[in-house]
Amino acid sequence: MRLKLFSVSMILLLAACDQTSSSQPPSQTTEVGVVTLKSSPVTLFTQLPGRTTAVRTAEVRPQVSGIILKRWFTEGSEVKAGQPLYQIDPASYQASYDKALATYTNATRLTKRYQPLAAVHAVSGQTYDDALAAEKEAKADLETARVNLNYTQVRAPISGHIGRSLFTEGALVTNGQTSYLTTIQQLDPIYVDVNESSQDLLQQRRALASGKLEKAGDNAATVKLVLEDGSAYAEEGKLAFSEVTVDESTGSVTMRAAFPNPHNELLPGMFVHASFPQGIEQQGILVPQEAILHDTKGKPYVLVVSQDNTVVQTSVTTGQMIKETWLVRSGLQAGDRVIVSGLQQVRNGSKVNAVERKQDSKTHTQDNNLSTTDASAQ
Repeated sequence: MRLKLFSVSMILLLAACDQTSSSQPPSQTTEVGVVTLKSSPVTLFTQLPGRTTAVRTAEVRPQVSGIILKRWFTEGSEVKAGQPLYQIDPASYQASYDKALATYTNATRLTKRYQPLAAVHAVSGQTYDDALAAEKEAKADLETARVNLNYTQVRAPISGHIGRSLFTEGALVTNGQTSYLTTIQQLDPIYVDVNESSQDLLQQRRALASGKLEKAGDNAATVKLVLEDGSAYAEEGKLAFSEVTVDESTGSVTMRAAFPNPHNELLPGMFVHASFPQGIEQQGILVPQEAILHDTKGKPYVLVVSQDNTVVQTSVTTGQMIKETWLVRSGLQAGDRVIVSGLQQVRNGSKVNAVERKQDSKTHTQDNNLSTTDASAQ
């Protein structure tokens, strides 16, 4: 009887244990968001700081001496080449011109009178030659007087944006003075001058020569601009030229780009950032910014989900930051699944449930707001 009761108790106990174990929830696998990497052509840019420079700058100076009687322009306005800017007192120059005109007229008449007489030897040949020489000299003096009289109207040498006037009516100005009256600057188009390290330029040329980079094609000279406030400039520029001499003091090469400036938004002396195309990396790997982590030494790495859904910590070398993605130079390849969400819940060796996250198409497009920061150097 006792044996039967013991057997029944054991059966009930085992059943209770089975029921308890079946009521416990099974172990859950952490869910993470991943992006499957793809290789695609990536145009690389170099972003360099620079300054805007007027295409043409003219310092207006007087070419005759005298008192300024009138200023003909409005400060800060647009002027045309040849437009009168200042009127210098012409009285003395008008008198000189009138005198020279009278002398020339008299010399011309004398030459005409001597011409038929010299033909019949009524006057000596020397007398006629002296008359011809006097006429030419008088003509030259008349032309000089006319030029000086015209110079009493100071005209714009170029078209452009005129600045403030440093001299007012009543001021005495002299020919050859060091102080200019005003300046005229041509702002459309406008130049942007930047300096690129000769070392970086050499690396770029070697990459192109080795085939790691390909030329960007017909639009390789297109340059984009970021203004001082971080906004993108609407107009695209063209690379005008690059110096062939390295500055010994800075170890850099000066490059110049020309930008349309129809609304005078760019002014000379502004600080800007210009993005110059380096070339095209045909098999570029772009990784979302949030997937790049850093270890205690500051070296970048990513968490990759293997085929058996195991997390693998992988060291990478990054290049340029292109909008919201990093260009990875080494450590990853097309087809790798990198974790972009749920990073705080997993670690190297963890088992995960990988869920593909759709990539924003914008992450694969480039704009003029580029960064050349290298995460591997951080």
